[in-house]
Amino acid sequence: MTTYEYDVAIVGAGTSGCYAGATLSHEGYDVVVAERKDETEAGHIACGDALKGASNFPKAIPKSQIEGAFTNTGVDHGRFEIPEENTILEIPVPGELAVIDRWEYGRLLIEGAQMAGVEFHYDTVVQDVRQDDDGRVTGLSGIRNGDAVTYEADLVIDAAGALSILQDKADLDAATFDTNVTYSQFSSAYREIVETEEPVPWDDALVFKPAERAAGYVWYFPRTDTEINVGLGFQMTEEPMELVDDLKQDLAGRPEFENVTVQDKLGAALPTRRPYDSAVAPGFIAVGDAAGHVNPTTGGGIAGAAYAGQYAGEQAIEALESGRADEEAALWEYNERVMAHFGSRYAALDVYNIFTTAYDVDDLMGLLAAMPATKIADALYSGSADIGLGLKLKTAIKSFGHWGTIYDLYQTKQLADTLLDHYESYPSSPDDFGRWQSRRDELMDEVYAVTGADPKY
Repeated sequence: MTTYEYDVAIVGAGTSGCYAGATLSHEGYDVVVAERKDETEAGHIACGDALKGASNFPKAIPKSQIEGAFTNTGVDHGRFEIPEENTILEIPVPGELAVIDRWEYGRLLIEGAQMAGVEFHYDTVVQDVRQDDDGRVTGLSGIRNGDAVTYEADLVIDAAGALSILQDKADLDAATFDTNVTYSQFSSAYREIVETEEPVPWDDALVFKPAERAAGYVWYFPRTDTEINVGLGFQMTEEPMELVDDLKQDLAGRPEFENVTVQDKLGAALPTRRPYDSAVAPGFIAVGDAAGHVNPTTGGGIAGAAYAGQYAGEQAIEALESGRADEEAALWEYNERVMAHFGSRYAALDVYNIFTTAYDVDDLMGLLAAMPATKIADALYSGSADIGLGLKLKTAIKSFGHWGTIYDLYQTKQLADTLLDHYESYPSSPDDFGRWQSRRDELMDEVYAVTGADPKY
């Protein structure tokens, strides 16, 4: 068995892992990223390829390093197709938007981290987490190129993605780390990269369409006017979709996809849940998908993962310099920074995700078709929208038959705003964490009572 020693061991060469590693390496720390794929496949990740917040990336790997993967910077809005209502909604998307070649982006990201000094160990399957008698995480064990290997580290960063095995293997019950995680809080998705014979007419838009079932969705994101990322997914609480066949059937019904050439196929799970209440434990930090750092209404997670990686790296530096990698010291501030930047907003957005699970898809599509596009954009990206009583009544006139749903949405919006306020008062230390969680859970009970949805957590 081979044993390696590093200041920090990171699992996963995705966005958050690379940014965490680069942040640490720039400051002279010895960092390894253990990646299960081989060097040629590393960076090849199932993704919708849409990037919200494309203008701003942490400095550890600057935008100039990765913008060669930005294949379409001309997209500026969402196009929501609602066949049941014979309606197409053009929804503005605030901020800079781009569609990328995710594999090329992944390669450039790894290259940027290597330039910073990060060491990558490919073909490495992590199988277990090492902990001392006090429960502090002290390293990892697994298989590298077919041989047993261990990693000893002062701190481990989990960037292993959705439903990370590290969290199954580690005993985190005594820590604040969020263990209230189940498969039902995730979606299963599948995507293909296809080449069309003729340019699509909507190459300036991200196209969304409801699937045939509730909590299912289809997307068409144009990398170029002829190279399209097409995919679909469903919430894991729902009856499973036949992802490959269902996508093939949907494409067959669209004339722009006649005689397409499939270039790549890939599937994955992604979190459609709120961010982890706490993503730290003694010697351990979770980032990106491994900590629920994804917009639960859209699945977008690249920008959040980049900043989570930066914050994790910076707090790891503080912990290493102080010699205390526990929750009460430097690591807790990581939670605060995530919540202040995007975590609070994502938690509020999760309320709308819960709302959709409790209603018939046709009722929801009728309501959506009646709402102003700007309000939909607010709800999708800000965590709140001005759905006042006046707007509620105006919308009701346009959507006879959906009035009960509209009133429930109005009440849900009020609760989402209250929840957002609560998350913005996230505790500054673990001492107040239990009280904060209790109040949050009371607010979620109100959400379930208003929507009639099954509890998600």
